[in-house]
Amino acid sequence: MKRTNFLVAVFICVIVLASCSSDNNDIDTEYPVIDISAANVFPIQCSEITRGQKITFRAKFTDNTALGSYSLDIHHNFDHHTHSTEVNNCTSDPVKKPVNPLLYINSVMIASGQKSYEAVQEITIPADIDPGDYHFMIRLTDKEGWQTIKGLSIKIL
Repeated sequence: MKRTNFLVAVFICVIVLASCSSDNNDIDTEYPVIDISAANVFPIQCSEITRGQKITFRAKFTDNTALGSYSLDIHHNFDHHTHSTEVNNCTSDPVKKPVNPLLYINSVMIASGQKSYEAVQEITIPADIDPGDYHFMIRLTDKEGWQTIKGLSIKIL
């Protein structure tokens, strides 16, 4: 009787394991792509922006399955911290303390099911902010939660 129970237990385990799929093709493991190589993309590394003006952010986003959202973050780099993802360095101003720096954070949901998206967003740069070195961070997240970050150094004049 014990042998029969043992064989039944082994048989059930074999059926359960055989019913589990080992096909990982349905799992998204690829990061989304931020493309800033087109001619009309803005900003790019070392872009200069004038206070009191409106700029238009432009980039192309792609993913192998579906995009989720993107966010933009502009913050001062007066202390020369780094999270730039670009290879070339820009000319930096001397280190200084912020008095009235720009801090801009905005998130945008991308319509469901899109594998490609042309991001266009108008941003007003206030006239009364501190001029100097800033970071322009682009964070792109796909539907599964994979995230790509592009960190650009810019200068606000």
